[in-house]
Amino acid sequence: MGWKDNLEDTFSRWSKRASDNEKAKCEHAVSMIKAAVKEDAGIKNSDISFIPQGSYHNNTNVRLNSDVDICVKLKSTFFTQLPPGTSNADFGLSGGAYTFASYLTDLERALVNKFGRENVKKGNKAFDVKSNTYRVEADVVACFEHRRYNPNGSYISGTQFYSSTGEKIVNFPEQHYTNGVAKNDTTGRIFKRVVRIIKRLKMQMANDGVRGLDNISSFLIECLVWNVPNQFFTNKTYTEDVKDVLTFLYNNTLNDDQCEEWGEVSDLLYLFHSGRKYTRNEVNAFILSAYRHIF
Repeated sequence: MGWKDNLEDTFSRWSKRASDNEKAKCEHAVSMIKAAVKEDAGIKNSDISFIPQGSYHNNTNVRLNSDVDICVKLKSTFFTQLPPGTSNADFGLSGGAYTFASYLTDLERALVNKFGRENVKKGNKAFDVKSNTYRVEADVVACFEHRRYNPNGSYISGTQFYSSTGEKIVNFPEQHYTNGVAKNDTTGRIFKRVVRIIKRLKMQMANDGVRGLDNISSFLIECLVWNVPNQFFTNKTYTEDVKDVLTFLYNNTLNDDQCEEWGEVSDLLYLFHSGRKYTRNEVNAFILSAYRHIF
């Protein structure tokens, strides 16, 4: 019996989290990373927050042994995004002596001291902490606080870091989490189930030899589905929900005008803007291919 023979049963299975048994291992990995920082004499007294992110934290993971993604955010030193025509002086800000490169070195030392050099690998964007029998693998991102200032002096707090190749990366993981939970609650918990279904559909398409999927990340799929209006998640079956969601996404990514204002789940960064690895045309082609692969 193939996966298409009873789509509703297939989608019901695909809608579920990868494994509830992973929860303890994931939480242990996070607690160990916190302990690594708190045991390091150089940074234990710094103003640091630990921000889980990624599919496990956002409850959209579909793979067993999902990595834990966690930002280790230094708040005492921060990057700024200021309103046009203003400077740091307008907000009473001055440059800090502690550099991001120094923070990377300090965090790497803390992780190596806790987990061992053989279990910590520095990648382009994160430190990879290897798994063992009681914790899952973790991607640890060193970042400074990012402050997007408003003219009145208030600001929105996010994260910012630089990759080893010099790429500037700004994210808003806490707002992403909050908005995802809100949409999931509003749609009767169907939003995240549909996200998992489409993620697993992409995996099935890859297994079936479909090409053109390399730039369609799990994060992108979650953001695309988040931009679908809530009324498209109110059908009686998963099959109807998936059909309606894919139809909406296809029709509204046919040209730039219809989706140029779409945002990431945080609603603080545009989904389609310069510098992305994917294009609107690639997204539209994926949606059409996904629809045809099912229906």
